[in-house]
Amino acid sequence: MPIGTPFHPRTSALCASQNWRTWSGYFVASSYDVMHDYEYHAIRNTAALIDISPLYKYEIRGKDALRLVNRVITRDAAKCAVGQALYGCLCEDDGAVIQDGTVFRLAGDHFRFHLADPSLRWLRLNAFGMNLSIDEVSEQVAALALQGPNALKILEQIVDAEVDRLRFFRLTATKIRDIPVIVSRTGYTGDLGYEIWFDAAHALSVWDILIETGKAFGIKPAGMLALDVARLEAGFILLEVDYIGAEKAMIPSQRYSPFEIGLAWTVDLKKEHFVGCEALRRTNEQPWSRRMIGLEMSLPDYEYRFHQVGLPPQIPLAAWRGGVPIYKEDRQVGRATTGAWSPTLKKYVALAIVEKSCATPGTQVEVEVTIEHARKTTSATVVRTPFFDPPRKRALATPSNGHGSNELG
Repeated sequence: MPIGTPFHPRTSALCASQNWRTWSGYFVASSYDVMHDYEYHAIRNTAALIDISPLYKYEIRGKDALRLVNRVITRDAAKCAVGQALYGCLCEDDGAVIQDGTVFRLAGDHFRFHLADPSLRWLRLNAFGMNLSIDEVSEQVAALALQGPNALKILEQIVDAEVDRLRFFRLTATKIRDIPVIVSRTGYTGDLGYEIWFDAAHALSVWDILIETGKAFGIKPAGMLALDVARLEAGFILLEVDYIGAEKAMIPSQRYSPFEIGLAWTVDLKKEHFVGCEALRRTNEQPWSRRMIGLEMSLPDYEYRFHQVGLPPQIPLAAWRGGVPIYKEDRQVGRATTGAWSPTLKKYVALAIVEKSCATPGTQVEVEVTIEHARKTTSATVVRTPFFDPPRKRALATPSNGHGSNELG
């Protein structure tokens, strides 16, 4: 039976909608208000506080910690400095992605994984014979995502570190009042944002401090519905929604390489060895048969399809998930995986995986839509992702000399 996260005494009192879902065995709010609109707009215009505690967390310590991390991720962890975060894939021997996630380098011989699915057995199998320890700290470490244009302004009021100088995908150990925390410049919204990691015993204190301090900056707790729209705009994929992890795949077509799901940039083929490297080197030398892309729906065509049956267009304000067929010249060439109306862009956008021949930006395709219980199609254009990528996501605060910086980290 699902249980509450360390923040449940606060989130349950705030969840007026009583709209909950389960995430890794925990209750999390789908939306706090009856509609998620205010929560989404907090992400994009003020600041949102999101409970991300259900992530699985594994600490790797010891002489061979770097060796293990480099064995199981597609990035080169040897290039990861202390105080830096890496995003990458964990793959099986055939190069199929098990899942994507982040790893923090907390010290020279100390790393921590943050993953969507349990991976303790996988890590231990790959660590056989190594001099290290692997500890699951999922229940011991609570986490909050503070996301939005005012996130930095809030943190500056309560931490004793120069978070304004924290570069993208960097992290720092600091304190919120007297509570030890790690603040990382990471997030799942595609906006300026931070994630805060700390001992679960301090969960309610940290929540209260952030909410009280954030009142002057428009902070709002945000649930999964708002997060889903934001991550779609950012072009971020979701395990078991936009692709199936290799451990759960039942047929070959359900196995995806990083190249097919838009994560080629996370694969360092020059690295000496990692699980799946030989298969990925071979795959990289061959044409990819499919690719993750963005779609922008044609609103005039979409509205016309509804007008034909005398109905107003039904614009999806909450992100839908599922395999929606995509056609090119009456032949199915792929499927859309996540779609929604983007309030910021004023566009109906979707993520999709299609045949490589249809993945070029500007390609016109047809997307299935059900209207009054009948299957129709509406036109869409292949576009590059992310759909939304504001400079503030990566930019550093303007230093005292007046010259801004836009370092990527």
